[in-house]
Amino acid sequence: MLGNGGHVRRDIPEALEAGRARVPGSRVAYAPHLGPDPALRALTLDRIRAVLGDWAEPATTVVLVGRGCSIAGTNAEHVALARLLEEEGAFAQVLPAFLQVTGPDLPAALDRAVRLGAERIVVAPNFLFPGSMRTWTGDQVAAWRDARPAAPPVRVAEVIGPCAGLAAVVADRYRAGARRLDDGGATPVYLSGLVLRGRDVLVVGGGRVAERRILALLDAGARVRVVSPILTPVLSALELAGRFSWSARAYADGDVADAWYVLAVTDDPAVNTRVAAEAETRHTFCVRSDHAAGGSAWTPATGRSAGMLIGVVGHREPRRTAAVRDALLEAARTLAEDD
Repeated sequence: MLGNGGHVRRDIPEALEAGRARVPGSRVAYAPHLGPDPALRALTLDRIRAVLGDWAEPATTVVLVGRGCSIAGTNAEHVALARLLEEEGAFAQVLPAFLQVTGPDLPAALDRAVRLGAERIVVAPNFLFPGSMRTWTGDQVAAWRDARPAAPPVRVAEVIGPCAGLAAVVADRYRAGARRLDDGGATPVYLSGLVLRGRDVLVVGGGRVAERRILALLDAGARVRVVSPILTPVLSALELAGRFSWSARAYADGDVADAWYVLAVTDDPAVNTRVAAEAETRHTFCVRSDHAAGGSAWTPATGRSAGMLIGVVGHREPRRTAAVRDALLEAARTLAEDD
C-alpha cells in the first residue's frame, strides 16, 4: 500500500490475525507500507518533471493529489509529503489535495493555486497504478478547466506505475520481512553482563564505532588493547593519556591471544571475518560491527538511569531497539521518582 490508511492500519492486520488463527503456528512478517520511502518520492518528482516540457520548475505550481481517508494522521502524511516534494524540488509551491472524505478537494486546491498567483500548474496523482483514482483526477481537472477558461494552463502527471524503481522498493520490503522470519523473529542471544574490570579486551579498528565501544569498555574498567593503523582524535588523546595500549598497524593472526573479549569494528568485512574466526578458534566471544550474525556476541543498546544499567538487544531493528531502550530508561526514571 502507498498510504497508511485504514487498509494498512486495520484491514490487513485483521486479515493476518484471521489467517494465523486458521493456520496455527504460521508466521507472517508484515512489511511497512511503501509511502515513506525516499525512492518513491524521487519517482513522483520524475513523473512531475516528465510533463513539464518547456515549463521551468520555479514558475510551476504542483497540486499533489491523494486519496483521502477518515484517519487524520494518514491525511497529515500526505500534507507532509507535499512539503517534502516542495523542499526537494524547485517548484514555486506544492499544494496538497484529496479526492475523497477530506479536503481540500482537487478543484479547491486548484482555486487556491490560482489565488496564490500560480502561472502554470501540474497536477500530480500520488497513486501507484492507473485506475479509478487516476480517472477521477483527470475528469476533475477537465471539469475545472472547462468552468474557468481564463485559468492558468494545467498539465496532469502520470501515476508512479510499474517500473524498476517501484520494484526495488517492494523487493527491499520483502527482504526485510524475510530476514525477520529467519528465526521466527526471536533474538538468538543469551543476555548477560560481563565483568571486564582488569581483563584484557581487544578492539580491532580505530574509527568512530571503535571510539564509542572503547569509551564504554574503559568505563567498565577493561584493560583495552587497540590494533588499528589510525585512531580518531578522541582515541588519540586517550592513548596519549595512557588509557589503553595501541598497536599502530593492521590486524595480524595471533592478536586475539589472551583476550577475554574481542570487538571487530573495522570498515573492512574481510578483516572482521578473520578476527571473528580467530576468536572462535580460541573460544573467545567476539562482536562484529558490520555483521552481527558473523560474531559470537552482540552489543546491546545501553543507557543508565536511576542507578541502573539497562541494555536491550534487538534483531536487525536498531531503531526499534533504541526506542525500547529509551522507553525503559524513562520508565526507570519515573519509578525512581515515584519511590
